[in-house]
Amino acid sequence: MLSSYSFFNIFFTKSKWISLILTALLTAIASEIKVIPFNGEDFRFGLGSITFFLIILIHPPVSLVRTGFFTGITVVCFRIVEDLIMGPIPLWTSIMNHLPAFLFYFVFALGLSVIKIEKYKTFPLLLGAFATGLEFIGNGSEHLLRYWFLNHENLGTREWALLCGVALFRSYFVVGIYSSITVAEQKKQMQEMLEVGSGLYSETLYLQKSMNHIEQITASSHELYRKLKKSDLHELSVEALLIAQEIHEVKKDSQRILSGLSKITTQKSNNELFLSDVLGFVISANEKYSEMLRKKITFNLTLLIDFYTHQQIQLLALLNNLTANAVEAIVEKGKIDIDIFEELDFITFIIKDSGAGIREEDLAIIFEPGYTTKFNDHGVAATGIGLSHVNEIVHTLQGDIYVESQAEGTTFRIRIPIDNIKKRGE
Repeated sequence: MLSSYSFFNIFFTKSKWISLILTALLTAIASEIKVIPFNGEDFRFGLGSITFFLIILIHPPVSLVRTGFFTGITVVCFRIVEDLIMGPIPLWTSIMNHLPAFLFYFVFALGLSVIKIEKYKTFPLLLGAFATGLEFIGNGSEHLLRYWFLNHENLGTREWALLCGVALFRSYFVVGIYSSITVAEQKKQMQEMLEVGSGLYSETLYLQKSMNHIEQITASSHELYRKLKKSDLHELSVEALLIAQEIHEVKKDSQRILSGLSKITTQKSNNELFLSDVLGFVISANEKYSEMLRKKITFNLTLLIDFYTHQQIQLLALLNNLTANAVEAIVEKGKIDIDIFEELDFITFIIKDSGAGIREEDLAIIFEPGYTTKFNDHGVAATGIGLSHVNEIVHTLQGDIYVESQAEGTTFRIRIPIDNIKKRGE
């Protein structure tokens, strides 16, 4: 599902001319939502400048100067047409009243172009300061043209102070909105990145198991070759050697794949997260998963400890797998409780669901590769590697996992040494 930020970008990138026209029209319409602080209708503080600046930040135009020029002309024309429709105002009078508004948008866009606004998007305080100065200059230019050159009136200290205050408020208001949008988008991207990383990490574990199996088969094939050769069974020994060589090639290919996956998961592990962030991603993903399955599930999280972790990929793979299993175990509606707390030198994770429990005779084998109770609509069994991955991750982190199950639900209890998942220096 597209975020509002992504939809906005798609909407504005169809064509540079469509983007230019939309920017100008939206700004002109928004500018009519206004406050009139001075001497009647001629000068207004509206939402036009806020809309204009926000659009520029979210979707930078090809040419800021051209966008400012075209937007200024559109705003002036929009207001002139409005005057002609709404009241008996002479055309020349309307032009003279509204033409100074062009100066604001042109000067503001020219200033943004000169300072190269893209460089300051990651520095909100500095970005707001620059925008404040440029808006003050733009509004000041409009004021001077309107009142001094046209009406031969001087602006007082109150008017200049108001211009400065409004410029400060509007600029940081826009920067705040933009920062909120980008932070939300970055968080979404990080969640997607972690979900991909956790999936790759799980596949890496599975591939590592396969590598160990391939190693054993290679050794057995070579040993068979030696025995056959020693028994003077030449043809059979040659076949056994060829099999060993083919298996060795498969092993080398698997090693290259494993090396690539390991590099990716290592790179994705470099940005440490709070444990609470990892849990937030787990719950968010499984809320969407339960909605997709059309199940009404309540998630209850109790987190009594929080810290930076350098094992976020492993923890996400571990917790997401168990939580997804809990979602699948619930038939139509139910609840999933996740409790996390410190216990001596361990962190304890408890995941409890209200779904159908695991049969007592299956409890001893649920962590074995291939075990599954899930079948698709055609009766084909799932791969059954989820819980074996969970078990492998827990053992990799030097922890323990226990399971209890009854007819009304299943509880997984995991204990991991805190030093193995907590970033040092905390």
